[in-house]
Amino acid sequence: ATHRQGQRAESVERAQRLPDDILYHILSYLDYKSLSRLSQVCKTTYHFVNRDAVWRKIAKEFLNTGITRNGRDIYPHIPLKERVKIAQNWYNGVCKIAAPIKWKIKLLPWLQLDGEVLFLSQAANIGAYHLRQDKGKVPRNPFAIYSGHNGDVCRFALTDSHLISGGSDGKVMVHSRRSNVSKELSGHNQEVNCLDARDRLIVSGSRDRTARIWTLDSSCPKYTITMYDRVWSVAINPTLSSFVTGTACCKNFSPLHIWDVERSECVCSLGSGFRRGAGVLDMQFESPFQLFTCGYDTFIRLWDLRLSPRKCVMEWEEPHDSALYCIQTDGNHMIASGSSYYGVVRLWDKRQTECLQFFQLTSDPVSSPVYCLRFSSSHLYAALATALYSMDFRHNPCNIR
Repeated sequence: ATHRQGQRAESVERAQRLPDDILYHILSYLDYKSLSRLSQVCKTTYHFVNRDAVWRKIAKEFLNTGITRNGRDIYPHIPLKERVKIAQNWYNGVCKIAAPIKWKIKLLPWLQLDGEVLFLSQAANIGAYHLRQDKGKVPRNPFAIYSGHNGDVCRFALTDSHLISGGSDGKVMVHSRRSNVSKELSGHNQEVNCLDARDRLIVSGSRDRTARIWTLDSSCPKYTITMYDRVWSVAINPTLSSFVTGTACCKNFSPLHIWDVERSECVCSLGSGFRRGAGVLDMQFESPFQLFTCGYDTFIRLWDLRLSPRKCVMEWEEPHDSALYCIQTDGNHMIASGSSYYGVVRLWDKRQTECLQFFQLTSDPVSSPVYCLRFSSSHLYAALATALYSMDFRHNPCNIR
């Protein structure tokens, strides 16, 4: 036994003398369980195996590890080994559900998540909450409140420097996140149902059947585009050269249109054969040419803008025939969606057609949609009519030492 232990120690010492790039190549053939066992051999091996470079290939195959399809790391401050551990809880649906904030009257709240700060709209105000470090818990009271609307906030978006909101009063409010300066943009004559902002560009859509293009420096719309229908969702392309509108689909037209920002002209329509009432409620660009949409027709669709606009490249159907109010993707394999009944959140693996996990957040006899959801590497936050729910996926994590 002593002889075998000596041979093993000699083998480990010999391996440790190999160049790092050779060791990385050898370790790339191991799965996460084998890497975990290897890290227990000795302290030197433990520290080497725990490097992010060792776990990067594995992390790219798991859900919501923060490694996007193009290789960008969204959460570089969190060790990849820890994220792989939590990713298995996302896949298996292991989480702890809580409702840290509740209110008495029914609202149509919206959410945005920026690092350790969660923004939540309630009626005419938007509260900013510092998530408790390492716990992801939401405090009861916000550290900042953004106001200025005479009616409920319908949607809002974040840039590095500003918070931009659209309300039922038809106004667009631009709030500085670095000072107390706010300004009002007037142009719509009915509620602003949707809004997106990137860099200094703002696009809003309204019940008044118009989409309007603004800049942070403008006081009036740069362009006004007249639509055939109410505008329910907008998304600006990451290149800032175009944007997409989703309408109520009450006419015999496709609800999805791509518009050129500089010319304010329609570039093309997406899809065909939408049934009447198949309005698009939410959309997200995952890259300049990949767009995800969802809405009343119960489908999540992926559009590749490099291919024919007539047909989506993939679609996932809500199994209970519920409208889909909101979606978010992790930039790689995972989609999270919020349904119209009983606070249902679903997790999807893009590599599968069937729903991966299902969570019913409320058992109240009065049903509520999931109006908005956002997630980090360890938590998902969902806004319903009378509460904000949090789902902690670090609860009972799987055993990777």
